[in-house]
Amino acid sequence: MTSFEIDGGPFTETAVEALSGAGEKYTNWPVVYVLNDARSVYVGETLNASKRMRQHRDPKSHNRELKRYRIVLGERFNKSACLDLESQLIRYFSGDGIRAVRNLNDGVTDADYYDRPSYQQTFSEIFERLRAEGLFTKTKHEIENSDLFKLSPFKALTVEQRAAVEGILDALFDDLDDGRDSMSVVQGAAGTGKTIVAIYLIKLLRDIGAADESDEIERDSVFSDYFARGYRELAGGLKIGFVIPQQSLRKSVEKVFKRTPGLEKAMAMSPWDVVKHEGMFDLLVVDEAHRLNRRSGQAHPTMTTRFGRVNEQLFGSDDHSRSQIDWIRAKSRHQLFFVDEGQSVRPADVPIETQRSLLSEAQREHRFHRLLTQMRVKAGTDYVGYVREVFAGRRPAPVDVGDYDLRFFDSPAEMRDAIRAREAESGLARMLAGYGYEWVSKKDRSRFDIVIGDDFRMQWNRTDKDWINSATSPDEVGSIHTVQGYDLNYAGVIVGPELRWSPEEQRIVVDRKNYFDKRGKQSSQKFGINTTDDVLMALIVNIYTVLMTRGMLGTYVYVHDEELRAVLDEALRLRQRS
Repeated sequence: MTSFEIDGGPFTETAVEALSGAGEKYTNWPVVYVLNDARSVYVGETLNASKRMRQHRDPKSHNRELKRYRIVLGERFNKSACLDLESQLIRYFSGDGIRAVRNLNDGVTDADYYDRPSYQQTFSEIFERLRAEGLFTKTKHEIENSDLFKLSPFKALTVEQRAAVEGILDALFDDLDDGRDSMSVVQGAAGTGKTIVAIYLIKLLRDIGAADESDEIERDSVFSDYFARGYRELAGGLKIGFVIPQQSLRKSVEKVFKRTPGLEKAMAMSPWDVVKHEGMFDLLVVDEAHRLNRRSGQAHPTMTTRFGRVNEQLFGSDDHSRSQIDWIRAKSRHQLFFVDEGQSVRPADVPIETQRSLLSEAQREHRFHRLLTQMRVKAGTDYVGYVREVFAGRRPAPVDVGDYDLRFFDSPAEMRDAIRAREAESGLARMLAGYGYEWVSKKDRSRFDIVIGDDFRMQWNRTDKDWINSATSPDEVGSIHTVQGYDLNYAGVIVGPELRWSPEEQRIVVDRKNYFDKRGKQSSQKFGINTTDDVLMALIVNIYTVLMTRGMLGTYVYVHDEELRAVLDEALRLRQRS
């Protein structure tokens, strides 16, 4: 016997009036309700469903024109359980993508409460009932694996993330009020939620700027005070852009913004889009700012020429020291850079010195924020640092990874089979590799790029636009540029022949001739770039740290060089057993 009921019907004056005489359960009991039409949905919770429905029918309400209502009642429901169910439904509606979610994002919570696990089965049954009624088109698992869900602004932030957003808002509104330009920095390693914080903040600013007295603000939210009139006036009409250097991630964000009220697809921009845009931005938020480019190392000589022309347009001359960081600052009054120097993967990425200069400036101006807690990998925060230390050739003390599924394979074919099994079980299981294999299939689709032994032949990713979700991705190997910024459930990582173990030196060394990203190892005296083996090694360590931290539930590893395999196998197995 289920412990809930769902009542509903046409969202009309007659139906709403009938609720007031339908008993105490609609006037003095915690419930969750859903209002929707074919294109949009609103989710709320209340102790007085009759009163809330009348408020939504008010001529000033944005939700008056919605067509149907549903009220979810549970015999064990309380305020905390209703807030939890409300937040879950908002997140799943956003991830399903069939209807635009009209809620503000400041009220989404993930708070613990007494006996919370016992409610989850009921919540799953409620989801399935609503899905049977056509409100959802996908299963919970399908939604959870989607980019719409993972990149949605309707997230429950951690205490650390909320503190960062609150600090950014306080500083930004102070600067706006004083008419003062500003630059802020958020620093965080892979998996700390930088992209989520960026998207959440942009949506929140848009909601604040568009709010009026008819909007329902979650009064318990840490951000509710920012919806006061003074803040609304400061945020209203702000011209905001979200700069994402990686094309693949940018395309995924565009899909999310297109389906989110208050956001637009055009807000997701490349650095080149920024400089083409007429006029100044009030605020540019830059995700993965470490992947912005400097003058050299462009994909094609024509791009290098274009870079120089942009410099001339913005600064009056083609100063080779200028980078896309300078473009962003020249085109906006306020900037927010999300950075992690440990994820720079090419010499063309903005120099470490430039990134550190940004951090120092932000710290001096009290505009610096740090994210420390690992949110992606189930192994925890220490895992990222441990992997980096091991690939850099050091021997850190083992740390506990809990039940994180970390495995080593002597056969790449067996690892591929294991990843395919995880793909069948949970989805989002992909093969990844460093640049130790030439991309020969780019010119000849009949050839294989990664050939190891007699039983392993695979091709590189056919597309770099939303590769993870492409139909062919389970049968291909993704590069760093297809996965940076994304979550997988499981990653099968091939450590290629560009890294090998030197018995003479007793350390990991770079085999430059087996590193096939030409732009990833080039030097340029003209632009002051000298990609020595040490520099290249640091970039390759960054690449494998990123690849090894994509899998939320597990990472499988095959190492091409036999001697290096034994060394890394020992180091990472120790870590797994601890």
